[in-house]
Amino acid sequence: MTQRTFIIIKPDAVSAGNVGDILARYEREGLVIEALSLRTIDDDFADRHYHEHVGREYYAPLRDFMTSGPLVAAVVSGDDAVARVRVLHGATDPAKAAPGTIRAQFATSTRHNAVHASDSQGSADAEIALWFPGL
Repeated sequence: MTQRTFIIIKPDAVSAGNVGDILARYEREGLVIEALSLRTIDDDFADRHYHEHVGREYYAPLRDFMTSGPLVAAVVSGDDAVARVRVLHGATDPAKAAPGTIRAQFATSTRHNAVHASDSQGSADAEIALWFPGL
């Protein structure tokens, strides 16, 4: 089933110059990049994206990281895109990410883990609406 999902190439991966390599991984996987935006977000936007985490002890450092510099937001599509992207990304902790995954290759820590992906079709729909209104 063809799906659309949402991804972020986080500030650590952007500043390290890994955007092109990461985007190429989605395309090699047969996914289609439907929308792409390089931007820097502010605290308010981060709070809207991570609304379920606001107020938790780990959130302030996460918000600081996500607002620290440019990131790339994208919508990708393909058969079972939500699940395929999450497998392609690998475990949040790069030390536990399978070899060949994006996080195994590009992440340096659990917080600086290079990429974000929607965890369900419902999350993907909500994140796409927030980041790419009208798409």
